[in-house]
Amino acid sequence: MNLINALILGLVQGLTEFLPVSSSAHIRIVGEFLGTGDDPGARFTAIIQLGTETAVIVYFWRDIVRIISHWFRSLFGRIPRNDPDARMGWLVIIGSIPIVVLGLLFQDAIETTFRSLWIVATTLILFGIILGLADALGSRKRTLKDLTWGHGIIYGFAQAFALIPGVSRSGGTITAGLIMGYDRPSAARYSFLLAIPAVFGSGLYELYKSVAHPCTHAAATAANAACTPEVFGGFETFAATVVAFVVGLVVIAFFMNYISRRSFLPFVLYRILLGLALIVLLATGVLNA
Repeated sequence: MNLINALILGLVQGLTEFLPVSSSAHIRIVGEFLGTGDDPGARFTAIIQLGTETAVIVYFWRDIVRIISHWFRSLFGRIPRNDPDARMGWLVIIGSIPIVVLGLLFQDAIETTFRSLWIVATTLILFGIILGLADALGSRKRTLKDLTWGHGIIYGFAQAFALIPGVSRSGGTITAGLIMGYDRPSAARYSFLLAIPAVFGSGLYELYKSVAHPCTHAAATAANAACTPEVFGGFETFAATVVAFVVGLVVIAFFMNYISRRSFLPFVLYRILLGLALIVLLATGVLNA
């Protein structure tokens, strides 16, 4: 059953990572309905995100190679430092700083308090409404060519909000882009590029911890439950990561095509309805926060 549950969560991760609906919230919620009665955990979530982020690298491979190449060449003066792709490299680096700093400062809360389903329900609704307003009122006149250093930092702090399940990494950064006047495809593209260092850094760090300091039921008992036992083993986590990669690659292609022609309204309504349903389930005792 653990393998089946892990595969289901990998599917959920692939389906929701790139949509502005919060994959971590869905992993948290679905994990409650799989019969284990356990939260899959921030560690498991961070590791399987390596699968979906690998899908980003595959989908945007040419852009990523060009950006990295121009960034390195600009360091040695082979191309101007204000080259758009070299500049994009710096913007991704600078925009990644907030989530790294805040992730380390609030690591304990991220792995415990922030995973309360009451918080998940609230952020799903609140940030869904903000996304809807940003999409309806934003000018959508700017493209990535108009991206400034200040805007890059704002994007970075918006991404950092995704440390709280329910906010959504793509949703937070896309919302920030829409508020600043960027069009939907540009906001989404930069959101996906910006996530690469943060997600890989977090995923690889959690992967290292799971190998170097595994938290098993025995370890938790010995440490007087100082750590939460991991629900899934290495093979189950790997299988979930592979599923997340395959499904995520398909979803990226769908999402980029969708937002070039349509609004975010369906995702806004979905977030609000899911949040309200979650509140009802918590209030009636069907789910434990």
